[in-house]
Amino acid sequence: MRGPGEILLVSTYELGHAPHGIAVPKAFLRRAGFAPAAMDLAVESLDADRVCRARLVAISVPMHTALRLGLAAAERIRALNPGVVLCFHGPYALLHGPLLLRAGASAVLGGECEEELVELARSAEQGLDLRRFARPGAGSASLSRLDFPVPDREGLPPPDRYARLVDSSGHERLAGYLEASRGCLHLCRHCPLPPLYRGRFFAVPADVVLEDVRRQASAGATHVTFGDPDFLNGPGHALRLGREIHRRFPGMTFDFTAKVEHLVRLPEAVAELASLGALFVTSAVESLSDEVLGRLAKGHTRADVFRAFEVCARAGLALRASLLPFTPWSTLDDYLDLLDVFESQGWLAGLDPVQLTIRLLVPPGSLLCDEPSLGLEDLDEEGLTFRWSHPDPRMDGLQSRVAAAVAAGVARGEPPSELVAKVRALALAAAGREHAHVARPFSSARAPRLTESWFC
Repeated sequence: MRGPGEILLVSTYELGHAPHGIAVPKAFLRRAGFAPAAMDLAVESLDADRVCRARLVAISVPMHTALRLGLAAAERIRALNPGVVLCFHGPYALLHGPLLLRAGASAVLGGECEEELVELARSAEQGLDLRRFARPGAGSASLSRLDFPVPDREGLPPPDRYARLVDSSGHERLAGYLEASRGCLHLCRHCPLPPLYRGRFFAVPADVVLEDVRRQASAGATHVTFGDPDFLNGPGHALRLGREIHRRFPGMTFDFTAKVEHLVRLPEAVAELASLGALFVTSAVESLSDEVLGRLAKGHTRADVFRAFEVCARAGLALRASLLPFTPWSTLDDYLDLLDVFESQGWLAGLDPVQLTIRLLVPPGSLLCDEPSLGLEDLDEEGLTFRWSHPDPRMDGLQSRVAAAVAAGVARGEPPSELVAKVRALALAAAGREHAHVARPFSSARAPRLTESWFC
């Protein structure tokens, strides 16, 4: 093995989960004979000594928030070690390749890129020309099928440093994280994956996933999150894993992410997964407006959302919706309707209030970049998205006020029912309507969840 300080893998944020985005490349590098160090800035301080010893620092950026934090970390890393080879890798890296190269990155990798990271490490070790690793954009993502090793979590912080499961009784349990597949079959226009994967997904071998579960269970996890972009892209693979986890680890529960259309199309699979220990599913409902859903090419309708909730309710599986309520095509009436429906249907128990604040992001390479109705403006490099303005200025003002109110309320520990009531009052005020609504409390009957909210 090469020396432990030669390669440093850095994670900044993965929704409160243990950093899969560095555990996987760490395993690839170790198999290749390297001995990488790892640092998770979500729960650890930047170690200046380790940075100064590094020849290569690879920053994982699986999501928008991680990239914003990663850019700030990169600035500190380059100040400490000006000669370091700096690499960004993950779904959001290639989308912002030119920006990252200007920020001092020597390499920008994305897609199925772990073997490329190994080659980068070898080239950096030998002092070779690294220009071939400076990928310019999403179209250069690697899509080669990989031979996956078991993710290497040795030396990373223990599970009790990360988000926990809160069950329906309010009890907390240690939670792990794993992925059974990568990429996605679908081409939702606002998602960052289609520009990279172009409708392809790759299954991780079952024996690799099950060994990952075993190791995390040994570390104390009694619940795991399947963080696949869509667990039901390969329903046979998902069911085999669910059955085997239930057989080998009878007390282990799990959650997963799946599209609304899959929940509607595969009710038997949903019911079986619930019987095998699934507690909740996260699904990108996004909107109840068929206009918005069509613009985003979501593959489901408003009526399908109701069907998906029914399928999950029959299975005894909580559905936790992720939303995208602020798009150029969403109206103020849509927003008020969303609040009314979620309350009247009893769906608020599974909703994190932050979901009522989300505004459409349009990164470079997005499938929405050619949408004429968006009216895209210049690229906001700090915000990592093209700017756009809503044709109804009330909507942009409402989004700012709702986001501020929810952020402040979460910081104060306000119950979700109170936050939703504040959001409703702001929406009614924006519409010029008197607020005489009394919210039904739902905080005492909340669905199973993790202690960190899902958002990008």
